[in-house]
Amino acid sequence: MNIIIRQFEKKDIPAMTAIWNEVVEEGIAFPQDTPMTEAEAECFFEGQSYTGVAEETESGRVLGLYILHPNNVGRCGHICNASYAVSSASRGLHIGEKLVKDCLVQGKKHGFGVLQFNAVVKTNAGARHLYEKLGFVQLGVIPKGFRMKDGHYEDICPYYHEL
Repeated sequence: MNIIIRQFEKKDIPAMTAIWNEVVEEGIAFPQDTPMTEAEAECFFEGQSYTGVAEETESGRVLGLYILHPNNVGRCGHICNASYAVSSASRGLHIGEKLVKDCLVQGKKHGFGVLQFNAVVKTNAGARHLYEKLGFVQLGVIPKGFRMKDGHYEDICPYYHEL
């Protein structure tokens, strides 16, 4: 299987929306708690500094995506933030790692100096392992910072990586 990471195109919106909404519906990683329509998703993805997709080149299927945008403004505008989503059917193929590595490159290309994750759920062991493997530094723990789908709260761990 040959997977490339590239900038999204309008034709990718239906697949991207389905993948994003799948993660939202799982209720264990993204802060959003309602799915997006394709029209909402198109505006959302177009509004980012950069949106990348993981495409399986033989079939043209979108397997995952990421968004990159400023984390703040003004004196903190050099810090970016990102979110990653991989379809449940494509997990375990190291697509997340490809997305994060591309995001680090795109962050620097877009003039950012730091990539910061504000709310990595402490129980998301796969993401935390990947970020630490790629050189991200955990900044601490925010107790009960994330409301899970079932209503209980989990700790969140902010991370950063200099670009």
